[in-house]
Amino acid sequence: MIDRSQCSVVRMSSRLDPSWSVLANYETFEADHCVDVFSRPNGTFGFEEFRRDPEDMGVWTPISYFSTHEYLSQQDAIVAARRLVTWLDSVLDS
Repeated sequence: MIDRSQCSVVRMSSRLDPSWSVLANYETFEADHCVDVFSRPNGTFGFEEFRRDPEDMGVWTPISYFSTHEYLSQQDAIVAARRLVTWLDSVLDS
């Protein structure tokens, strides 16, 4: 049996470098998926998609490898996220 009092919960994906700044977060109405748009110190932008499941104690889990892509602007990252994340249009257009 695991003693949960000795466990720490990491809220940030291992795919998001701590030096990156999250600029926007878009979440489904059910609060089970989200996309973070971020900037990097080198001036590029990116995004990552996450899911949250009750069995994972509500921790956001990355489900794609979009954070490796680099974009020249925040808007370019959002355009790419809209193209690659199927549910994002319905959230941004509502």
